[in-house]
Amino acid sequence: MIKIIDYGMGNLKNVQKAFEMVGYQAEITQDKVEILAADGVVLPGVGAFKDAMENLEQLELTEVIKEVIEQKKPFLGICLGLQLLFTASEEFGVTEGLDIIPGRVKRFPQDLGLKIPHIGWNQLDLQQETELYDCIEDGEYQYFVHSYYVEPDDEAVIVTTTDYGIEFVSSIVQGNIYAVQFHPEKSSHKGLQLLKNFGKIVESKG
Repeated sequence: MIKIIDYGMGNLKNVQKAFEMVGYQAEITQDKVEILAADGVVLPGVGAFKDAMENLEQLELTEVIKEVIEQKKPFLGICLGLQLLFTASEEFGVTEGLDIIPGRVKRFPQDLGLKIPHIGWNQLDLQQETELYDCIEDGEYQYFVHSYYVEPDDEAVIVTTTDYGIEFVSSIVQGNIYAVQFHPEKSSHKGLQLLKNFGKIVESKG
């Protein structure tokens, strides 16, 4: 069973419905025992990094997330769920993150001549092969809504980049951790394909 972590931020129902559309049951929960017992875990999210970290800490979920990852269970971060995996964010000052992926979360430069937040469809530039991107071609479009992007210390974790005035990291993989800046649940059939691929990864590890 896939568990979607509910920490009070994010379009959880949309993610849940998207998994159901591709044939995988997913349940939304804040329960630590349920999350630890899951076959695969999803951390979605929209909103402010600092608020998200405070919510996770209040719900005592930060250590649960780290334990799930240490157990090598398939883990998928979506949008803010990607950013929270990093060491720190510069949003509203510096806020410490989960520090699972070394690196920082940075704001798009103001001098790009582009609207911030970055909202809409944009292309993925595939940097390495991963099972999360089975049947998804280089140059595929996905739907983004964000003002900040991740900058990993280790470039080896980068799976895709995307151009929005600058080239930024739009997805990563590290062991059992998969995380994307875009919203696959809002990205039509190719976004659903990614969620289906994650479901297959969960099945293969179960």
